[in-house]
Amino acid sequence: MIKLGKWITKHRVIILIVAVVLLIPSVLGMIATRINYDMLNYLPDTMETIQGQDILLNDFGKGAFSMIIVEDMEPKDVFALKEKIEAVDHVDSVIWYDSIADISIPMDILPDKIKDAFNTDHSTVMAVFFDTSTSADETMDAINTIRDVTNNQCFVSGMSAMVTDLKNLCEQEEPIYVAIAVVLAVVVMMLFMDSFLIPLIFLASIGMAILYNLGSNYFLGEISYITKALSAILQLGVTMDYSIFLWHSYNEQKVRFDGDKERAMAHAISNSIISVASSSITTIAGFLSMCFMSFTLGADLGIVMAKGVVFGLIGCVTILPSLILVFDKAIEKTRHKQLMPKFDKVARFITKRSWIFLIIFAVLIGPAVYGYNNTQKYYDLSQTMPQDMDFVIANTKLKDDFGMSNVHMILADSKLSQKDAKAMLDEVGKVDGVNLAVGFDSLIGSAVPSEMIPDSISEVLKGDKYQLMLVGSEYGTATDEVNNQVTEINNIIKKYDSSAMLIGEAPCTKDLIEVTDRDFKVVDVISIAAIFLIILVTFKSVTLPLILVAVIEFAIFVNLGIPCYTGTELAFIAPICISTIQLGATVDYAILMTTRYKKERNKGNDKNEAVYTALKSSIPSIIVSALGFFAATFGVGIYSNVDMISSLCALMARGAIISMVSVILLLPAMLKLFDKIIIHTSLGFKEAEKPIRKRTEKGQQHERDKKKDHKDNFNSTCSRNDRHILGSACIRRTER
Repeated sequence: MIKLGKWITKHRVIILIVAVVLLIPSVLGMIATRINYDMLNYLPDTMETIQGQDILLNDFGKGAFSMIIVEDMEPKDVFALKEKIEAVDHVDSVIWYDSIADISIPMDILPDKIKDAFNTDHSTVMAVFFDTSTSADETMDAINTIRDVTNNQCFVSGMSAMVTDLKNLCEQEEPIYVAIAVVLAVVVMMLFMDSFLIPLIFLASIGMAILYNLGSNYFLGEISYITKALSAILQLGVTMDYSIFLWHSYNEQKVRFDGDKERAMAHAISNSIISVASSSITTIAGFLSMCFMSFTLGADLGIVMAKGVVFGLIGCVTILPSLILVFDKAIEKTRHKQLMPKFDKVARFITKRSWIFLIIFAVLIGPAVYGYNNTQKYYDLSQTMPQDMDFVIANTKLKDDFGMSNVHMILADSKLSQKDAKAMLDEVGKVDGVNLAVGFDSLIGSAVPSEMIPDSISEVLKGDKYQLMLVGSEYGTATDEVNNQVTEINNIIKKYDSSAMLIGEAPCTKDLIEVTDRDFKVVDVISIAAIFLIILVTFKSVTLPLILVAVIEFAIFVNLGIPCYTGTELAFIAPICISTIQLGATVDYAILMTTRYKKERNKGNDKNEAVYTALKSSIPSIIVSALGFFAATFGVGIYSNVDMISSLCALMARGAIISMVSVILLLPAMLKLFDKIIIHTSLGFKEAEKPIRKRTEKGQQHERDKKKDHKDNFNSTCSRNDRHILGSACIRRTER
């Protein structure tokens, strides 16, 4: 590794030139990467609701569907508006009153149920079908165009309208909350590090790695808006640790190789590669565990974030050292005293009073687990958006004026007899909460002869293999009522046609609930098992993985349990993401302290002294790391108007602090309590060769002072140029 470190320092200018050049394809790739704003699009392809949507698009040429509410407009003006909408690119068809009969014919000839469902005293509604999918770019462009050609009397509802508004909002917010994350992270580093310039150097290195990661997403085809929004922020927060570690290592090596900064950096790189790579493995494992979700948003986020950690690691040992060496003089001029205090007394208190924190753990674990298991989740994606958005207003009007919170679609065999089709729709119409059930055959009543049904209606509602029926529901998406309704309707349509399918937002969301509940259990087990095995291999211990994972899982329980007691509902994806991210990103705190504990125990120190030293030396690094992660996510959680993003960031920020507190307070107590078990169930641990008598705190302090005085006297006899530094020992060259 030394050779690699020397090569990097020697070719630092070339490395920086290559790094800058690579930014060009990265930015182009980032711009070209498509962003998916439809969460339901990540449901498994094997699900009937997804297959039904594919059939709707392929057999009917219809993908997206919207209801447009028109207020206080004369029929002739509505007719003119309908023609404008039909002329919009990718609008396949529009169904309104004039689709069935000429507008000169009174509406009273329509069946009352159909007339009342589509008309009120001051408003009317038309159904719009698009020839592209719900979240296709063409559909979103069409929605925007429809809004442009209509006036304030028209409101576009439905999933496509929601996706369009979500895209517009995210594009407005993203530059701002990325800037917030950067500024807050830099402020934290400036306060707690020893140079005002070094945080900006960190930012330059991490920023390049982020751009490489976002640019390489081009090869994935597309990523979700959640992934795009979180990946840069998470990568900043997670990989900042690696930069801090390299910087601290470089400062140590500069003391060892005084005046030879290149040699110092080479050794710092050599030390950092192994340490940072080992640390990053747990984080990568946590992210990759999300790939086991059948809801493929997990794989989308997991792959991008795991890839981001790898880019961050590479940047830390190549770009960052090069930047530090190039700007070394400027960095030295901006040196300042660190604000981080010493934690000797704090560490001593925690070590001596460890039983207090074990009691706190015992008291809190029950309520934490209960809250964790009982926190309510929401699945209605419209709840993630501000309530003053256009599609929310439209959906509210559709519900208030027409009693429709959802519109389901039935795909039935086109050869289904007219009698069975009518009987099926009649039975569906009697289901609780259904206020509309209409198909091709239901439009043919006693007052509307079949020859009066235009070809346009036939083409919309009937295909070669399937026929389309619309079902209006007064129940909101993701409610127990609509889920029961969907189940009952499915049972009815299967009775008449075993191949029939019920599709739409509500049926898809019902599938989403079932899939993600199953995914959560699977991913939780896999992430814990993966990190358990990594820690087991790292420490060659059976006990330590249990202790470390238990400490972080306790922090996760507390973090995700708090909403239960505050009455806060979380987005459905939050428990899955937070559990894996918090575990993978913050278990490093526990590994850092445990590594030092093992080292001190092997030096012959008793458990109290080993835990004290490990805690004292680890607290500053843990605090800086946690605060950096907190800063990168907290501001976004406060600012973003998209609840899916703001709640995830707020949970990650809080989780970093809770994990920090848990590791600092609880882990030392666990290490003390299970010390004997750890030693006897781990390889590489050894007890003190000689039994150490129990000493008073005063006696311990006296002996430490004697050792310090002896060390100072010994070191004072050693000249800087006449010794090797190996740990804390000073060995004269002349004595070799």
